[in-house]
This record gives sequence, C-alpha cells and structure tokens, in this order.
Amino acid sequence: MPHYYTLGQVPPKRHTQFRKPDGSLYSEQLFSTEGFSNDYSLLYHVYPPTQIIKTEKPVNVAPVIAEEKMLKHRSLEGFTIKPAADFLDSRIPVLVNNDVHIVLAAPRQSLTGYFYKNADADEIIFVHEGSGVLKTMYGELPFAYGDYLVIPRGTIYQIHFNTEDNRLFIVESFSPVRYPKKYLSKYGQLLEHSPYTERDIRPPQNLETHDEKGDFLVRTKKKGVLYNIHYAGHPFDVAGWDGCCYPFAFSIHDFEPITGRVHQPPPVHQTFEANNFVVCSFCPRLFDYHPLSIPAPYNHSNIDSDEVLYYVDGDFMSRKNVTRGMITLHPAGIPHGPHPGTVEKSIGAKETRELAVMVDTFHPLMLTRQALEIENPGYTESWIE
Repeated sequence: MPHYYTLGQVPPKRHTQFRKPDGSLYSEQLFSTEGFSNDYSLLYHVYPPTQIIKTEKPVNVAPVIAEEKMLKHRSLEGFTIKPAADFLDSRIPVLVNNDVHIVLAAPRQSLTGYFYKNADADEIIFVHEGSGVLKTMYGELPFAYGDYLVIPRGTIYQIHFNTEDNRLFIVESFSPVRYPKKYLSKYGQLLEHSPYTERDIRPPQNLETHDEKGDFLVRTKKKGVLYNIHYAGHPFDVAGWDGCCYPFAFSIHDFEPITGRVHQPPPVHQTFEANNFVVCSFCPRLFDYHPLSIPAPYNHSNIDSDEVLYYVDGDFMSRKNVTRGMITLHPAGIPHGPHPGTVEKSIGAKETRELAVMVDTFHPLMLTRQALEIENPGYTESWIE
C-alpha cells in the first residue's frame, strides 16, 4: 500500500474533537478495505457521510458468462469495443473469475452527473488513451497516457476527461491491491532492487472541500448489482485526511525494467499483486547481453496460472500481427511461447520498445459474451509454421 500521507486539516490526535470555524464538530470516518486490522485512513467530513435520503431500484450489471471452461489460446481485439458516452455504460467485462474482473472501456464523456463507488473491488485503471483528472474524496489525481490509477474499494469518485477519445484497461480486484512483497522491507519501504520507489507514486492533490447540502447520487456496485443511493451531503466534503489507504497514480513509464545477461522471466516485470493474481508491466528495455543470448522468451508451460497480455504500444518481439489494445489469453494447462520465426528474428536485437500490461491469475478465467464478440478466430493455430 502507499506510504503515510496527509492532505488538508486534521486534528493533532485521532478520535478527538475537531471543530469547524463555526464551532460544530467535523465528522470523523475511518476508511479501510480490511476492517480494523490493516491499512486505513481517517477522513474528516463537513457532514456525516451516513445521511442517505433516497434509494432506487437496483440494476443487475453482473457479467454474462459465455464459456466457463476451456483449454485453448484466445485473442481479443480490444479496440473494437464501441465507445459509449457514459462511463459506467462503457465498461465491458471480458475475462472474469472470483478473484478478478478484466474490463475494457471507451468512455466519451466525463463522469459528472453522478458519483461512483465500487463497493466490491479495488480498481486498477490503466489509461491507454486519454487524459484528465480523477476526482475523489481524497483530492485530485491528474492522469495521462500510461498511468495506472489504483483506487481502493469504497472510494467515491468522478473521472473527468479532456477529450472524447479515451481507452481504458481496468482490473477489478476482489482483494486489496498491493506492492509486491518481494520489493518491500519488513517495515514496508520499497527496497533498492524495486523497479519503482515512493518517489514514483503520485498521491492525491488539490483537496477541495465541498460544503454543500442537497441530493447527490452515488451509484454503488455491490455483488454485481448497481444501486442508486442519494446522499444529503456532497461526497467530497472532506476538510482533511491522513493515513495509508488512498488512491494513487503510477506511470508505466516510470517502471525501471530489470534486465540480465540472459532472458529474464516474467516475475521481474511484476508491478502489483493481490490474492491469486499479479499485474506486470512490459516496458522498453535493453535486451540480454550474453554473447549467445536469445532475447525472445522461451516456451513455457502454464500449469498453475492463466496469462493475460494487454498490448499497449510498440513491436512485441514474440508475437506476430499484434494490434494496439489486443488481449491474448494463454490458459493454464498448455504450453505457449514465441510465434514461429520470432526467435531467430530476435537474435542480435539490442532493445525492445514494447509496452504491455500482463495479468497472471492463479484460478482459471471465464470468457464473457462480450469477449466472444471481439475474438480473433484462428489464434489457437497461429503457432503452426
């Protein structure tokens, strides 16, 4: 999780009187994704965050599973999903299991008419195209191409885009998203061998306290159902907060690749981890420098994990016919490796300009109905020379 941070005004001692200029009390809220037993933040609201004035009939938004069990390589053309005006309408789940949902989105409009809260899952929003500002009760996070926006479950937010051309790759995690343990000291500091440090983590800024009463719609997702909940106070009425549980941004361009004399396995690209899956970043880097090295990855067997690659930009040296926004799924149980001809082609190459996001899951993924609509036929046979 992020390191300790504070923004705005907080009292000298937690759980003590903290009064507004008019003498009335601010309303303290403990925010944590794991009860009282792990990282948390304390927020101080102008109005109690519990004042619900109206609810509406819930809507089922659970993914529709098309294939629950399968054992063949798949490829999806991510950029063929149609853009949608509304942020939530644009979110298309394509690969899912009980640990993680992988979602594509091409929203054209900013989320301004309501607020959103994912009460089930931490979100990692990877910005493939577009820029703007993520507005939360913690403050603002400006974002641009290549940013990961990591949003703890329960965070109320709006997302404002600068243009209508936006493409997002979203990972919904049903357990907390964390820094990989192998990068951390026993006290939680990112170590010297980590491919990024605390300096690369961008916390919220520009905390704006909205002292407003009225009718504020917070669309909240829980167990695959979307609830319209109306609150009496503006969700961004926080005067100050501190702690270690908050949204942050990290750019894939700030990931420093780990290289070696011979080909390094995928764990060197690990960026985040959660229960039963990891997220990795494949970034531009120098290739291996052993005189007989083969830069292309060796064939390997997926026995205990499904491998998902989301291709962002550049020439991916181990694949043919890669397009921007393509997703490949290599399921557990069968080996995969470089396409024919790419091994010889890689020999002598000094560097790669590839950019991709990988999600490795340790339980099988299922394909949704929308995934089948954007599938590339024939990918399973693409290793035949």
